[in-house]
Amino acid sequence: MPGVPDLTALRGVGPQLAARLARIGIHSLQDLLFHLPLRYQDRTRVTPMAALRPGAEAVIEGEVLGADVVLGRRRSLLCKLADRSGVATLRFFHFSAAQQRALIRGLRLRCFGEARAGPAGIELVHPEYGVLDPAAPPALEDSLTPIYPAGEGLTQPRLRQLIGQALALAATRHPELLHDWLPPDLIPGLPPLAAAVRYLHAPPAAAPVAQLLGGEHPAQRRLAFEELLAHHLSLRQLRARVQRRSAPVLAAPAELERRFFAALPFAFTAAQQRVTHEIAADLARAEPMLRLLQGDVGAGKTAVAAHAILQAVGAGCQAALMAPTEILAEQHRATLSAWLEPLGIRIAWLTGKLKGSARAAELDALASGAAGLAIGTHALFQDDVRYHHLGLTIIDEQHRFGVHQRLALRDKGRAGLTPHQLIMTATPIPRSLAMIGYADLDHSVIDELPPGRTPVNTLLVPDRRRADVIARIHHACRAGRQAYWVCTLIEDSEQLQAQAAETTAAELQGALPDLRIGLVHGRVKPAAKAAVMAAFKAGELDLLVATTVIEVGVDVPNASLMVIENPERLGLAQLHQLRGRVGRGVTESHCVLLYSTPLSRLAGERLAILRRTNDGFAIAERDLELRGPGEVLGTRQTGEIQLRIADLCRDTGLLPAVTRAAATLAARHPEAVAPLIARWLGRAQRYGEV
Repeated sequence: MPGVPDLTALRGVGPQLAARLARIGIHSLQDLLFHLPLRYQDRTRVTPMAALRPGAEAVIEGEVLGADVVLGRRRSLLCKLADRSGVATLRFFHFSAAQQRALIRGLRLRCFGEARAGPAGIELVHPEYGVLDPAAPPALEDSLTPIYPAGEGLTQPRLRQLIGQALALAATRHPELLHDWLPPDLIPGLPPLAAAVRYLHAPPAAAPVAQLLGGEHPAQRRLAFEELLAHHLSLRQLRARVQRRSAPVLAAPAELERRFFAALPFAFTAAQQRVTHEIAADLARAEPMLRLLQGDVGAGKTAVAAHAILQAVGAGCQAALMAPTEILAEQHRATLSAWLEPLGIRIAWLTGKLKGSARAAELDALASGAAGLAIGTHALFQDDVRYHHLGLTIIDEQHRFGVHQRLALRDKGRAGLTPHQLIMTATPIPRSLAMIGYADLDHSVIDELPPGRTPVNTLLVPDRRRADVIARIHHACRAGRQAYWVCTLIEDSEQLQAQAAETTAAELQGALPDLRIGLVHGRVKPAAKAAVMAAFKAGELDLLVATTVIEVGVDVPNASLMVIENPERLGLAQLHQLRGRVGRGVTESHCVLLYSTPLSRLAGERLAILRRTNDGFAIAERDLELRGPGEVLGTRQTGEIQLRIADLCRDTGLLPAVTRAAATLAARHPEAVAPLIARWLGRAQRYGEV
């Protein structure tokens, strides 16, 4: 911010302390002002010793009765302190002889700490304390004491002192640090920004602590509102920038469309038809489509994507479909080849494993325009890949890709033209998350399953009944059906996952010698993996033991039973994805969640949700509450959604007002947009135009 000094302008802040602050996300004075407390301590009143209760933090004052070293399991210094109401003990495990000598009988102390139940009554372990001058006792705090998120080398007193300096600067020389960019009519019932920030750093003694701890105080809601607004504005800005560009106008010949629909072995559902029309209308415009296609597992997103591809190729352009794993890419290739190749559309195949002359042939087909569609993994956007005329990019399971990757694919378009972009996900995104995390995208939802899909019956079974589950697998497979057995581990380690899967496969082969058992995990070579998957799909294997690599992209209608080991270690959305691998045929399907005991109360609640519902959106909403947006969408490492103050579950009620405020601000106060985005996103501003 022009004219605003950096952190080193504060007293006591040199390069070393600035580096420590940077490690906890504080790079500027503004960051410091918005570094809010985690909780508060009440040091505004003295509590009589008789009123102390275990677990409560309190200020006490009293007279030293004596201090002695006590030998027990641990050597400690005990100091007896008395007031008119009773006696409490101060206990120090780390102390010096000088400290012991200083605690003389008759000395008056003021202490602060957490009360605990001790052998001889209430104790304060390692409390803060100071000597009181009876003639001039220091004043108590006049506000609650904030406790901040801290890091190595950053004490609470130091943080409080620095934030105090920053507040003083904002009040005197740099009011722009807390300038209120929002007109009062956009924030009815909420305080001005500066008042909210000052309140949260130093709430009065009578402040509603429970409300503050719950993040529901009007001052907190004021900041949450502005933060959500900044994210929303950032994405609106991004969308506007992208849509100022030109895109190819795509419209498939009617005869090609007729042949496509005539050849499909099924009819589109009403939801698929609606979404297809929405996408077709976007593609027919000369501005780039930015559309998120959501659909629960098995809803028919691939068929909708196939129609969009047809529209691109029929208009003389190319399409590219990028998937996060080779298994999913291979699944798309098999499905789309069956639908599109009879219509004369050549499909190029690009993965990291494709080498030599085979790769060169695919690259030539794309560069010359002979191939109308490219399917693959991240290999689709490598430097040596050239497209003749890329008009449409489709990203499947978009949360598995980083912003740079999506950018790279978009930049493969012809000079002066930006390809349309369709983003697909089978991870249902709660409305609250979509409003903030995907404000730059139009949304289409396939909210209807094709006829013939059967709801999956989900069972919770403790690990001690493992033999019963194996017997159930045997019965199902002998009856002509197929089954999955999914292995999970706490650590996301391919090596450990592989070991777990290999051990389980050997165990099951020993217990079920008459079954044909296959094994797939992240360390199996792609060709071998594809061969096992093909054998399972062809019915040549009865049971497939796998890690979570089968989460997406496996369609075997005859598979009607899935066992998931240690489901308590996975998120609900991921479990729902895995469960969606069964229930694709007409046979009643079951998913057995084989959990380890004892199961925590929270884990039990989470798994019970899966048992109660097959609604992906309801599951995703609950997953969001329990795990946060970064975990649900896989963006924890990508920096796409990093809220400092707002909470997408707690603050859902603010979102409609945020959306309205964004439109009003952009129209009436455009000068406020950039400063708001800079204040809240700063260095984390979206750098990708996806």
